[in-house]
Amino acid sequence: MTENPTTTAATTDDESTATASTETASTTTTSTATPEATDAANSNDASSNDSDDNSNDDTSDERSADPLEAEAEVAADYLEELLDIADLDGDIDTYSENGRAQVSIVTDSQVLVGPNGEVLEALQELVRLAVMAETDNRTRLMLDVAGFREKRRKELRVLAADAVQEVKDSGEAQRLAPMNPFERKIVHDAVAEAGLKSESEGEEPKRRVVVMPA
Repeated sequence: MTENPTTTAATTDDESTATASTETASTTTTSTATPEATDAANSNDASSNDSDDNSNDDTSDERSADPLEAEAEVAADYLEELLDIADLDGDIDTYSENGRAQVSIVTDSQVLVGPNGEVLEALQELVRLAVMAETDNRTRLMLDVAGFREKRRKELRVLAADAVQEVKDSGEAQRLAPMNPFERKIVHDAVAEAGLKSESEGEEPKRRVVVMPA
């Protein structure tokens, strides 16, 4: 739209006149808009809305549709940031097993494991909280660092086998050392595979497995 020379040159005393002139020009332009121009504007608005919708769809699809994979992805993002902050080296593997999201930090460092896996247990709880905050769902995600849990699993299966043999030989129940839930589950499974019974007794953190005759 070409400016009105009179409006451009107007002084303070002529502000009301300039305003009226500008409003008139604006009204005239609007009233003379062609149907083609209106259609083009509507088309641009529709394209903009479609773009916004597609953008929202892209955002919603960033996470995997599979709940366990989504949990693992959130956990991996959280751990990558943690490793950067702590200046620790490590690769992160994610997968699902036995109905649980599994996340493993592949590293030679034991810093995030700690004595008897205490740091690992605490870190796992932090990761679970981060996942719950992101997904609004409870999670049973399992975290491993430097292969600690895999090594511990093998040790516990040997321990369970020894306890089973002792129970079979003596006919008496055997009480094992206190363990965390992850460790107790491994022992319970190993005892069941051997054909005997087991139960947990006591309160955390001193809860333990008792292996009993069949």
